[in-house]
Amino acid sequence: MRIRDIDWMKERQITPLLLVMVFLFGGVFGFLYEEVFYRIDLGYFVKRGTTFGPWIPIYGFGAMLIVVSTEKLKKSPFLVFLTAGAVSGIVEFLTGYILFHRLGIRLWDYNVEIWNWLNVGGYVCLRSVLFFGVSALFLKYVVQPVFCQLIDEDHQTAITWLKLLAMLFIIDVIGAFFKLM
Repeated sequence: MRIRDIDWMKERQITPLLLVMVFLFGGVFGFLYEEVFYRIDLGYFVKRGTTFGPWIPIYGFGAMLIVVSTEKLKKSPFLVFLTAGAVSGIVEFLTGYILFHRLGIRLWDYNVEIWNWLNVGGYVCLRSVLFFGVSALFLKYVVQPVFCQLIDEDHQTAITWLKLLAMLFIIDVIGAFFKLM
């Protein structure tokens, strides 16, 4: 597969396999983003997330929601950006609010971070929403077409690695869950 051979705007079906690929990508991408951001914010590296591996599940879920909610909008990058920012901001706010007010868990707090413009209760801020919107453009117009091409061409090696990563992720989440309990 060559990048220049990919039809970036081709209509493709959103399959469960694509969603698993997007989920894993989103989780790893989110982990890397947070590692870099907190290195800038705190001046040193901090292991982010509740799992042992290099992924943060909320970013995976957000990536899947972005792929699904923007599919019919992909001919307009501006609408993809706006929709992804809104969807991600709502998910981030609701997740943070529910985790804190129902379970007493605070996994992030924008009140104590740099660049926390228009911060709402520490659960969501403009920087995060803008980052999610820009990241959605990368996901929608670069990552998703590459993943679709891999699926279309039935790359068994890639799919085997994906299954292995998915199994490792599931084991990791189960382990992290029992660690939290």
